[in-house]
Amino acid sequence: MTPELKNPPPAKLSTGVPGLDDVLCGGLAPGHLYLIEGDPGAGKTTLALQFLMEGVRKGESVLYLTLAESGLELAAVAGSHGWNIAGVPVHEIISYANMLEANEQYTMFHPSEVEMGETVQNILAVVREKKPTRVVLDSLSELQLLADAPLRYRRQVLALKQFFASQRATALFLDDRTGQAGDMQVHSIAHGVLTLEQDTKDYGAERRRMRVAKYRGVAYRGGYHDYKIVHGGLTVYPRLVALATRNMQKRLQVKSGLAALDQLLGGGMEQGSSTLISGPPGSGKSTLAAQFTAAALARGEKAAMFLFEESAGNLINRSDSLKMNLRGGLDDGRLTLQQIDPAELSPGEFAHTVCAAAAAGAGVVVIDSLNGYLNAMPDERFLVTHLHEMLTFLGQHGVVTILVGVQSGMMGPMVATVDASYLADNVLMLRYFEAGGEVRQAVSVFKKRGSIHERTIRAFCIGSGGVEVGPVLRQFRGVLTGVPRPVAAVQAEEGWKAAHLER
Repeated sequence: MTPELKNPPPAKLSTGVPGLDDVLCGGLAPGHLYLIEGDPGAGKTTLALQFLMEGVRKGESVLYLTLAESGLELAAVAGSHGWNIAGVPVHEIISYANMLEANEQYTMFHPSEVEMGETVQNILAVVREKKPTRVVLDSLSELQLLADAPLRYRRQVLALKQFFASQRATALFLDDRTGQAGDMQVHSIAHGVLTLEQDTKDYGAERRRMRVAKYRGVAYRGGYHDYKIVHGGLTVYPRLVALATRNMQKRLQVKSGLAALDQLLGGGMEQGSSTLISGPPGSGKSTLAAQFTAAALARGEKAAMFLFEESAGNLINRSDSLKMNLRGGLDDGRLTLQQIDPAELSPGEFAHTVCAAAAAGAGVVVIDSLNGYLNAMPDERFLVTHLHEMLTFLGQHGVVTILVGVQSGMMGPMVATVDASYLADNVLMLRYFEAGGEVRQAVSVFKKRGSIHERTIRAFCIGSGGVEVGPVLRQFRGVLTGVPRPVAAVQAEEGWKAAHLER
């Protein structure tokens, strides 16, 4: 039996940043020093203000100590997010307004010898006066320049760490990394280190991500996590780990609303399965995905559709003409329809959005299209891994996920521009073929893990009444080639060849 702790550790402090507490497994342990590092513009000041405002919201005493930005600049940052930081005291440690005055120039002593001591004493005095439980020091680069020597800098940071601990204050030290390159002094001193990074892409918005480089005694979520700075502050999208939600629940079959299609699928699609609908452009992939969505809405379920190419308005109008009541689900809130802007997308944000729809109760999730998803983030190296984790997460929550994949070519051999068939549980194939002077369509199931399915090829068409799946195309041979031949003609030819060979 594990003995009970006489003095259990205090509850962690919330950072006030959506998603960051999840990454930190609850927040920040109180009474310690934490380093927030990142290049200028990475969002350190925004994160620090959110941390302090969360303290104000909980009735705590807070303090912002600044050696670089002025109080007016901090107020401007807060105003850009619609915040009122009247409850956050801002103390400017060094006033640069009088630096150009003659009596402020040092001739006998080096400025660092005078200013360092004054700066530290100023910090100690204001902290003793305000007695904050949360404090931010911005920034370490100024302190490092004042120290003028690595040994003195390290000792000053150690002294400040011990001082804040004696005051029972949780301190965030911000570092814009403009000091000595590769300096790791504070890394070894701090209780935790959070690194913010930003990367500018060839097109679109910059990509921001963070990682916890160090957190003593806490099994935090490792790796990189995407984050975004929007109006209202910084939001973190924790890296999706599907392992934490695995289960062995029994899955029921979900109907498509088309009896012939359900028969082709062996009764329907299983809950928790992922289906790739593949085919050439214009063959009806998006319409078929919308059919599954409409069927879920007709059963009273929730659904979500994420569109990369087609506009949301065009999809709704097209579904109206095909007698699919997507508009009704959109009006009553059961359908989430989101148009994705590829230039503003990060994989973590997209995965978070999709999984949030599933957590809100969506039984069917459509991603249209897989090609658009991958092309939206061409510089990302692990998109397939992101997709695998997302599909696994959705499957463990019983969601029917439908991926739309475009193949190149119209007739004859088809080439998939994105090979994701191994990720999907089911593969539904749409094809064009020519017969009787018409371009017709066919549907078949190439793969299905959940149950036995038909190995046939059925007629498929989209008319004014919606999607129609017809009988098995037994009268043709070679439908998948794109130019099939009537079975009667093939049999007659084979009979002629056999008779010719006998002669």
